[in-house]
Amino acid sequence: MSRFITPATNRQISSLASLLLAGAALCMPGTAQATDGYFLNGVGAKAKGAGGVAIAMPQDAFSIASNPASATVIEHRLDVGFEVFIPDRGSEIIGNQAGLDGVYSGNDANPFILPEFAYVRPLSDTVSIGIAVNGNGGMNTDYKTNPFASFGATGSAGVNLRQISIAPTVAVEFAEGQSLGLSPHFAIQSFEVEGIQPFAANSQDPANFTNRGEDWAFGAGFRVGYLGHFGDIFRVGAFYQSKVWTTEFDRYAGLFAEQGGFDMPASWGAGVSVDATPKLTLGADFKHIEYSGVNSVGNPIASLLQGVPFGADDGPGFGWDDIDVWKVGAVYQASDKLTVRAGYGRSNNPVPQSETLLNILAPGVVRDHYTVGATIQATDNIELTGYAMRAPRQTVNGSGSIPAPFGGGEANIHLAETAIGFSVGFGF
Repeated sequence: MSRFITPATNRQISSLASLLLAGAALCMPGTAQATDGYFLNGVGAKAKGAGGVAIAMPQDAFSIASNPASATVIEHRLDVGFEVFIPDRGSEIIGNQAGLDGVYSGNDANPFILPEFAYVRPLSDTVSIGIAVNGNGGMNTDYKTNPFASFGATGSAGVNLRQISIAPTVAVEFAEGQSLGLSPHFAIQSFEVEGIQPFAANSQDPANFTNRGEDWAFGAGFRVGYLGHFGDIFRVGAFYQSKVWTTEFDRYAGLFAEQGGFDMPASWGAGVSVDATPKLTLGADFKHIEYSGVNSVGNPIASLLQGVPFGADDGPGFGWDDIDVWKVGAVYQASDKLTVRAGYGRSNNPVPQSETLLNILAPGVVRDHYTVGATIQATDNIELTGYAMRAPRQTVNGSGSIPAPFGGGEANIHLAETAIGFSVGFGF
């Protein structure tokens, strides 16, 4: 293969543009979920089967969503997959003097189908391009019995946040075994909330607070990555994801800080992998997510008691802390036709005990993820991959969580998750 980009590059980039549009359309039916806070615990069936590890352990085209530099070590291929996601979310309110006490299930909507798509193509020996389109994260709750009914709320309560990530990618091997990658990161978001009418009295724009239907926002940022091979068996990777600056949710300008702002937080991380034997590869990732850098996510409810209303520049949010995430995974080549995987991931809990009231709507509190997976080489050019994930139930018991003006007491929230997924990989 030539080391220089040929005149066919323009046609290849045009094809990528078409794939981008098709991939975005494919992923839009998917709804939202929570794993590492409200981000995915991994992208692609192979990574998910290995605990989400991918920063320095690329296995398919989806790896560019974790580290864009991975494109230089991925052959020309297309991967298409989906996940069946089943969250178990709910809450309990105790000791409230305004009549909110009870146990509430947020599971009226289940399960969810989450599609994803990725493509990588080498342009030369040192330059590769690609694109990854996937559900980036989010949250869904649906309470048929409204936890806030005693406050005067009507109908069911819940939120539906969807985030679609579109990341065209270019990567360059600038020295032997050393690569850098860049992905402009485009995002499409939708949001809807219903059933929280009583809190609108604390908003600077109560007409745009709840039950306003689905609203859309669009944004852009960037992701950069590094992947290095040291010897034949050891790899190191790192990435930085900027904040994704988005347009406002105008229909919810009275709910979210900064008149409907809901940027996607910045994150960064690093990983290593090693071929422990000719058949066994071990990997580990670390990631840090800066939830506190987005006011509508990180601001505490305490600002409301200081006279700052919902929707203001420094208005109340969900009070989420930044989190650290650790992942480990193993990939074993059992035979020429079969590869098996297993992994584990653990993250901090982003929701403090003092912030559980609003997080009845967004209980993104699971911490542990256990995964297994396998790939079958169906033909010379087609792979079939499956995986399963279980995140055991995690509960956060409130402490000083319901302010006295709302009757005091505590809101306790919980979340567990089960998922199975499949993908088909096509080599060219």
